[in-house]
Amino acid sequence: MAGRAKPDQLTKPVGTITRGTTGVNRLRRSDRWLINNELVRARLQDAPDPLVVDLGYGASPWTTLELATRVRTVRADVRVIGLEIDPDRVVPGRDGVGFARGGFELAGLRPVLVRAFNVLRQYPESAVPDAWATILSGLAPDGLLVDGTCDELGRRCAWVLLDRSGPLSLTLAWDPFTVERPSDIAERLPKALIHRNVPGEPIHALLTAADRAWARAAPHAPFGPRVRWRATAESLRQEGFPVRTYRRRMRDCVLSVPWSAVAPNNGRT
Repeated sequence: MAGRAKPDQLTKPVGTITRGTTGVNRLRRSDRWLINNELVRARLQDAPDPLVVDLGYGASPWTTLELATRVRTVRADVRVIGLEIDPDRVVPGRDGVGFARGGFELAGLRPVLVRAFNVLRQYPESAVPDAWATILSGLAPDGLLVDGTCDELGRRCAWVLLDRSGPLSLTLAWDPFTVERPSDIAERLPKALIHRNVPGEPIHALLTAADRAWARAAPHAPFGPRVRWRATAESLRQEGFPVRTYRRRMRDCVLSVPWSAVAPNNGRT
């Protein structure tokens, strides 16, 4: 039902108010990935209560409304609620989407999927494990969390997919026509990794190798950046990097690896 959601009123929001920057269609790349990812689709389709929470939607609810439209292509009866810790940003519900005040505690809700984009970026790295733990503890038993970051126009995006056991994968996605090389995405890595892009860390090794493979794939450039990226990704696989293969043709350049391939060396996150 549209309107303001009414989660447990005894639950105190956990977190701090963020800048609230948002924009129409800013999260389109992650949304495209979400509705085509086999694990996400399966969890949504199998959920007894297909509740999705958009955590920290910002000053305007556009991306929450867009998320609702897109996940309903997976399952028409998906319920979507946007949560904001700033009470002044909580807006009346519309188009079957509810909005409420809430933070990492998820306002007492038990969603099967939480999207938290550009939220933890504004926290210190040391806050990430506790924030993840709080969100994950509130998920439905088979729930998933997407913790991501993107630039203002959504041309460069990165996100971690987690379940209750912890991080599962890292995905980088970018506009083929406005990004010169894979490592340009480094500035938008999730908070758990953005300070780890230094020699000796797995994420640095991956991005460095991706740039080398991209340079070697230059002969494919006349056929377009997507073709060049497919050749780059195949080169990375041949080097031993566990880059996921996507059978469908991708509109974006997408680099997805298991979390074990990029996890920080000290294991803090």
